[in-house]
Amino acid sequence: MLTKKSRIKDVYANPIGRDIIDRVLLQMNISKKAVTNPIVGNLKLKVLPKLPKSQLDEGFLDTLLTLLNTEHEAAKGNDEAILKAWWKEAVFYQIYPRSFKDSNGDGIGDLQGIISKLDYIKELGIDAIWLSPIYDSPNDDNGYDIRDYHKIMAEFGTMEDFDRLLTEVHNRDMRLIMDLVVNHTSDEHMWYQKAIHEPDSKYGDYYIFKDQPNNWTSFFSGSAWNYVEERGQYALHLFSKKQMDLNWENETLRHEIHDMVKWWLEKGVDGFRLDVINYISKRSGLPDGNESIGKLMEYHGVEHYFYGPRLHEYLHDMKEKVFIPYNAFSVGETPGTGMEMSKLLTADYRKELDMVFSFDHLETPGHTRFDDYQYDLNYLKSYMINWMENYGNHCQPSLFYENHDNPRMISKINSDRHYRNVLGKLLAVIQLTLRGTPFIYQGQEIGMINQNFRSTSDLRDVESLNLYDELCNTMNKEEAFAKILAGSRDHARTPMQWNNQQYAGFSTGKPWIMMDEDYKNCNVEAQLQDENSILRFFQKLIALRKEHRVIYYGEVLFINQKEKDLFTYYRKDGTETLYIEMNLSSSNKKRAKYPEGIRLLSNYAEDSSSFLRPYEASIWKYN
Repeated sequence: MLTKKSRIKDVYANPIGRDIIDRVLLQMNISKKAVTNPIVGNLKLKVLPKLPKSQLDEGFLDTLLTLLNTEHEAAKGNDEAILKAWWKEAVFYQIYPRSFKDSNGDGIGDLQGIISKLDYIKELGIDAIWLSPIYDSPNDDNGYDIRDYHKIMAEFGTMEDFDRLLTEVHNRDMRLIMDLVVNHTSDEHMWYQKAIHEPDSKYGDYYIFKDQPNNWTSFFSGSAWNYVEERGQYALHLFSKKQMDLNWENETLRHEIHDMVKWWLEKGVDGFRLDVINYISKRSGLPDGNESIGKLMEYHGVEHYFYGPRLHEYLHDMKEKVFIPYNAFSVGETPGTGMEMSKLLTADYRKELDMVFSFDHLETPGHTRFDDYQYDLNYLKSYMINWMENYGNHCQPSLFYENHDNPRMISKINSDRHYRNVLGKLLAVIQLTLRGTPFIYQGQEIGMINQNFRSTSDLRDVESLNLYDELCNTMNKEEAFAKILAGSRDHARTPMQWNNQQYAGFSTGKPWIMMDEDYKNCNVEAQLQDENSILRFFQKLIALRKEHRVIYYGEVLFINQKEKDLFTYYRKDGTETLYIEMNLSSSNKKRAKYPEGIRLLSNYAEDSSSFLRPYEASIWKYN
């Protein structure tokens, strides 16, 4: 039990404490040595509010200790062999249906459009498809506000279309996982409508109501509470005003969710990606968020639900009752969790989730998604080394840069289009040669970049538009637009670029969201005809990954760890050794040594003896 007399080093030894401290240091761009050195490490917690210029108060310590003391277990060591599983060998491909392929000319992607491109996905080398939400929805948050879990959004097609899609995916020896959004539903969901109109029914407690709101804020700006006239109470929404948080404390609700998931698994779905799944357990009484934490994290209340007191119980229960009987795969979106919490969520012996998405590598220290800056790949190198060396054999890392919620990675690293081809290939080498399961986001395989949005009228993302309105209270419109442009989710949501014809071959009608003219030079059709394209490189690299199984379960041995801009490592098992070398900069970099094997694949046609060229990445096989 940690108390105010505990020392900082004791907090850092706690799995939650370590992740929280690491997250704060990352956000403030401060080295871990600031905490792990003996002087600071031996400070007692009770002295922190008394330090000069300290912005912490007693309430901060009380909140912190309550959170830390919910977790007493640490993950097991690394002395057992990695358990084999299909999803540890698979390459996943995320489809954002609204923007993938339109079959009927209404400017909105649909299920028939996806079916028409399954051969393309198979030929890329993909083993499993992750489908962003296709359920019936009023589309306040592009499908993540679900109105009916058992219906298909009319714009996307019908349940018959989905059944055919699932059959066609399986006919090609691929698997299909769906998005499971169960932290919240749309306010138009039948459960919510009954909760507000029939408060004495079983649905009256399916959501989180409060007579007076606390100070929690929404991730989409403003208060996290809506006043509900029908009940004379306030209802919680951590995201948009139409996404109402479900009350997982209600056992009957949990059973309804389990039954709904089983219904999809009975259809043959192979698993789920679980949206913000670590938010489902809120602290009893819904206390106010601490002001110090709120200022630091830019959201009030997050400490009371990002790793809630019953989270493990709920996940274990769903695993035992739903996922295990159907042999279903699960990967959780878990914003705010670091490595130690992720271990406890995914370790195979704990039977909760198979994997999680942790997001600390998507921004460099001191930056957030809406900052306009150039991403330093040396941070990605240090992050990957840490996870590869310390995550352990009981847990499987997820390898990704892009998804429907983040801008394009190439644009974040270097906007000079001269490097686009080699940089896209370098990122692929990192993603597909380290240990872990790769998740490729649509368009990543052709090197799609951020779009040239001209004004807020071009945007569709509720998060970006809400933030813009909020920023306009403190800065002029030009500055506010530049801010949201740096991190808008819409960069990842523009239509897939299939060819150089009108609307990039995505649709015969005007797309639901604008697209600039990048598709004229960057598209699937052109890259399939170019052996040196990013797309062809992805195909070769995925095939190489399948041929050399050392990548799945072999040892990762890093060398030259302290050499800036140089990322080198071996993949070894008892039968073969691969050597991967990469230059993380836009300048030539002297080689640490010349490899002694056969060059299997590189993003440059010819080898150079003594140096690596800008963003050069090569894979060698040693005898």
